[in-house]
Amino acid sequence: MEHKGTVQLETDRLILRRFRKEDARAAYENWTSDDRVTKFLTWPTHSSVEVSEYVVSDWAGRYEDERFYQWAIVPKGNGDRPIGSISAVKVIDPVDTVHIGYCIGYDWWHQGIMPEALHALIRFFFEEVKANRIEAVHDVNNPNSGRVMAKCGMQYEGTHREAGRNNQGICDECFYAILQKDWEQGQRS
Repeated sequence: MEHKGTVQLETDRLILRRFRKEDARAAYENWTSDDRVTKFLTWPTHSSVEVSEYVVSDWAGRYEDERFYQWAIVPKGNGDRPIGSISAVKVIDPVDTVHIGYCIGYDWWHQGIMPEALHALIRFFFEEVKANRIEAVHDVNNPNSGRVMAKCGMQYEGTHREAGRNNQGICDECFYAILQKDWEQGQRS
């Protein structure tokens, strides 16, 4: 792959940009402190803004690494306040694969924002980074996340029983992926 790092991406409604240290309060207020958002995630709900400050500061300090991909999701016209995050939680260079994870504040659920952000990352990783496979998983009890993946052309590849752990404990995980050749075929259609 041709790693580029977290570069700013733009869609019709969104700016996907690097986190800055001053984003911590918005992150805490908009999603990291909300149990509804973190219910199926692998990291615990933040108990204080200081926890969000620590995490966001860590992200902001890692952007020099071209293999680090962590975006703040910022709606245009929202005063530059992030409402969620989307990232490559794992980069698997030997097979040119990127594993995506995402979350968004409850107030922005069911508005088509996450599929728009995920679609932008899929385009970026295929066209710019030259990935061959983009994958993601969700807890079987969180089908809305799977719908986001399917809207972006990712195909359901199966459920791995008791293969993951999140804030609900050990869980079954549904696997989705899209390949470079699938993407290219979709672009020609």
